[in-house]
Amino acid sequence: MNGVGHGQHALLTVDLVVLTVRDDQLQVVLIERGKDPFRGRLALPGGFVRSNEDIDEAAVRELAEEAGLDGRQLHLEQLRTYATPGRDPRGRVASVAYLALAPDLPIPVAGTDARNARWAPIDSVIDRPNALAFDHDRILADGVERARAKLEYTTLATAFCLPTFTISDLRRVYEVVWSTTIDARNFHRKVVNAENFLAPTGGKRASEVGRPAALYRAGGATVLYPPMLRSSAAHADDVAG
Repeated sequence: MNGVGHGQHALLTVDLVVLTVRDDQLQVVLIERGKDPFRGRLALPGGFVRSNEDIDEAAVRELAEEAGLDGRQLHLEQLRTYATPGRDPRGRVASVAYLALAPDLPIPVAGTDARNARWAPIDSVIDRPNALAFDHDRILADGVERARAKLEYTTLATAFCLPTFTISDLRRVYEVVWSTTIDARNFHRKVVNAENFLAPTGGKRASEVGRPAALYRAGGATVLYPPMLRSSAAHADDVAG
């Protein structure tokens, strides 16, 4: 068999879709590239995997180096591998993309290969052709869709919340990530009845209007049953479940 590219070795990178809810918007970390190719263009944080490095370790390192974020404190999962020929002008480069989620992350700090790093509202970059360098538009779109889909069938929504949160906090995560409005009463009924989705802490958060709200933490479940389907989330009768 012939080798890759008739003797050319494929290189391996990691790229990271880091999502959080800030200022009532779903936002992503973007960096301004400080090196060629695409110097000065916006991109997802990432970089080459070192020869003696595990891919997951590379993802955590790149988060720290390019955005000043501690990947060990985030929900971090592999998204997929991107290896279309020509995706990187430097040669045959495959990228393992990761999805990272956390609640209200701090302002990112640019590192080694980035001029600056910042949060950007998803709506300002997604579905805009060539908004990002390389094929990062596609990677971002896939990462956002993965997050939206997993909110339907898993308890991933709690990864966007602080360690303790109210039902209203959780509902707002769904509304922001899905870009929809959800009936508050029926959402409350749905999530408190979902098996091991939430665990009451016994505490309450004072409110300027109305009664104090009960505080919860993430329960032990990873699968959401019954699921919370996007197609019915905006309809009160369906959300009631």
